[in-house]
Amino acid sequence: MQSLDQASSNPIIHSIKKIIHVDMDAFYASVEQLDHPQWRGKPLAVGGSEVRGVIAAASYEARKFGVYSAMSSVLAVKKCPQLIFAKPRFDRYKEISLQIREIFYEYTDLVEPLSLDEAFLDVTENKKELRSAILIARQIREKIKEKTGLNASAGVSYNKFLAKTASDLNKPNGQAVILPEDAEDFLEKLPIGKFFGIGKVTAEKMKSLGIHNGADLKQFSLQFLIKKFGKSGLHYFNIVRGIHLSEVQPHRIRKSISAENTFNQDLIEAEDLKKALVEIANELIRRVEKSGIKGRTITLKIKFSDFTQQTRSRTVEQYLPQTEIQNLAFELLEQEKMPLAVRLLGLGLSNLNNTDDQQFFGEQLKIPFEQ
Repeated sequence: MQSLDQASSNPIIHSIKKIIHVDMDAFYASVEQLDHPQWRGKPLAVGGSEVRGVIAAASYEARKFGVYSAMSSVLAVKKCPQLIFAKPRFDRYKEISLQIREIFYEYTDLVEPLSLDEAFLDVTENKKELRSAILIARQIREKIKEKTGLNASAGVSYNKFLAKTASDLNKPNGQAVILPEDAEDFLEKLPIGKFFGIGKVTAEKMKSLGIHNGADLKQFSLQFLIKKFGKSGLHYFNIVRGIHLSEVQPHRIRKSISAENTFNQDLIEAEDLKKALVEIANELIRRVEKSGIKGRTITLKIKFSDFTQQTRSRTVEQYLPQTEIQNLAFELLEQEKMPLAVRLLGLGLSNLNNTDDQQFFGEQLKIPFEQ
């Protein structure tokens, strides 16, 4: 198989794409360190405080201590007593995000934002008429550094899944390419937990089936994967073979933000359900913080042990502050007693404050609802 840049000139495989995934390095924390020189080189967390809350982002200095986004502030302080907490400034993050977006549009109009700090670009045909997607990625990263003072990482490949995977390979401040002829070999060696879109719960389920890397996953038939993972089974069957047909979708307006978890064991006790819901609410809050968008409707999704499903919703007049998301989630949980044990809980926010300029701040971010 030919390389990414050679393939576009071959009429037999002319449909091959050149996709770039650009991901800012520790974006919120890096912005704070940029604007506050006294914090540079020090462990920094954005969001939360020493006594309560959830961390939205952590600097690379903090990550060395095991501090990561979505972690409780109390636990973060235990891991790193010298941790500095910064209050999120979403207006500032949006301002820089738009500067970065302007650079993307110098090369292509096919830009699909995932959040304030990452996006897919289709540069198969580009405004600079450059054949090399690798060169375009390098130029974009250099321009971002020059214009904002921040570092970005990038992944280059022939589809979105592989480009996203590649962008994580040489972080921070690096880039990587996965060529068509290298894709399957690369994926066979990739640990299953590193596959984009395979979360912790699904990864553990796969490991229980003996699937620890791409090579293991490749041994199972499509029928088996669909039986075990529902409609997601087809996705897993394809991606391990380097197949992902989703197009870059510019200006897609987000309709909801959600997070969910399928439990290893069904839950029945109220305290266990509440504890599980706290983790899901924290993840939803992290995604709301990252997107910079608010909503008026909170929805609790419940899937019972017999696979029946129920949703409970509450809509308020004003956009929900992040501090109220967990409280409303608890109210919905306690609205009525669970008739059966629960195998899945999900929490979603909708009726978002999408405006014409906010559509650029990402598409739906969610943990896919499993079957």
